[in-house]
Amino acid sequence: MAEPEIERLLARYCQRCDDGDWEAFAELFAVDARFVVMGRTSEGRAAIRAFLEGSMPPERRGKHLIAQSDVEVDASGDTAFAVTDFTFVAKVDGGYAITSAGRYHDDLRRDAGGEWRFARREIRFL
Repeated sequence: MAEPEIERLLARYCQRCDDGDWEAFAELFAVDARFVVMGRTSEGRAAIRAFLEGSMPPERRGKHLIAQSDVEVDASGDTAFAVTDFTFVAKVDGGYAITSAGRYHDDLRRDAGGEWRFARREIRFL
């Protein structure tokens, strides 16, 4: 059953990003993955890591909160599509506030070792 493995992948994206664990974060993506956000596309694991690491310095990190995902695994069991709503809570003026919200649109695929990876992630903000 693929959904629990995919749910772990989606959760790990948030946790690795929130923790600034960029090495583990990059491993969640296929080597040739694409990451699309705010009109910009990063291609390849190294470029995706560099973009997020530069966008999320320690003072801008917070906590991702994701809702239940709508996951469709294709008949082969090796590719899937997921849509997940999210909110992001960050430090603001001595407190915390929701600083962004939107939806993740993900194309996922299994690698040669059977692990699910992001093949493409697009973030659409509200």
